[in-house]
This record gives sequence, C-alpha cells and structure tokens, in this order.
Amino acid sequence: MCIDAAPVLALLSSRSRRSREWTEWEPAREDTGVGSSRTTSDEQRLSTLVALRRVRDRMDREYAQPLDVEALARGVHMSAGHLSREFRAAYGESPYSYLMTRRIERAMALLRRGDRSVTEVCFEVGCSSLGTFSTRFTELVGMSPSAYRRQEADATDGMPSCVAKQVTRPLRNRPAPFSLAAAVNGVVPDDGRRPA
Repeated sequence: MCIDAAPVLALLSSRSRRSREWTEWEPAREDTGVGSSRTTSDEQRLSTLVALRRVRDRMDREYAQPLDVEALARGVHMSAGHLSREFRAAYGESPYSYLMTRRIERAMALLRRGDRSVTEVCFEVGCSSLGTFSTRFTELVGMSPSAYRRQEADATDGMPSCVAKQVTRPLRNRPAPFSLAAAVNGVVPDDGRRPA
C-alpha cells in the first residue's frame, strides 16, 4: 500500500508550528526548586525502570551463572548501591533476594523430579555453597531440600506444568505453605487451613 507523503508532511509541519506557538504563550511552570522540569525527572525514572527490568530479566535468564550486584550494576551503568536501592524500591526485595528466589524456585522443580541429589541441584542452579543453599531453601520453602525432595517427588504427577509452577512457587515474607503432597491428598493442616 502506497501513501501520498504530501498530506503527512503538511500535518507534521502544522503540528510543529502549533507546538512552537504553544510554547510561546504557555504559562510558566511552577519552579520545583530542583532546577529541572517534571518531564526530565519522569524520563529519568522511566530510564531507571527500564534498566531495572533489564537487570531482572538478566537474573531470570542467567540465574545459574555466578552473578553479583556489582556485575549487574555494571551492565546497566549504575553503582551497586544505587542499583540495590532502586531495585528494592521497585520490586520490594533486594537483587540478591530476587536471584535466590529464582534459584530456589528452579531447585524445587529439579528436586521434585527426583533424579538428582541435593548437591547436584545446588550447583546446577548457581549456588556455590551447599550450606547457604540449604539455609535459603529452608527459609523460603519451610523444609530442608532433602526433606522436600523426599516428600514432594510425586506430588505434581498428572498436574499441568503451568499449574505446578504456580502452586509450588516460593514466596518471600510469608509463612511457609503446608506440604503440596498433603494438599494434593486432601490432608488438612494443623493450623486449621483447608488445602486449596
């Protein structure tokens, strides 16, 4: 499909003339005391959010690689401290916590398969210390990796993978959920909650 360029150019020309006319008689903006217009600060905020999203996407893709905050910050041209503050403000947790949550989430899936040892899973998801891995796993899931492996190995059989992923996703800052195997089998937890 071919378009006649003359009307488009005329429209753009009139818009640019109108925008120049508008700025000539536009009332002055209120001075914010910062020395910059609101659009500049909005653009900076948007630019920061784009960079944070790039960092988060990189952690999602490369969770098994040895990532640290300094390397992530260098990738988006920020200091490590600034990245940590902005990431926490935007996503509610530090970059390290987010990365460990992704690693634990992947470890849970590998442990449910049951064909790898806890040590193999630890190193496969990018953790370099079995002790740190076990501690973080226990904090997020509510049980040790070996106990989880024993208990949950067959709990998601027959369940669509998208449902299994959602049901078994670890969440920070909340009490650990009761066993998935118990929920699948209809066992009522001790605290009176009914399985979903």
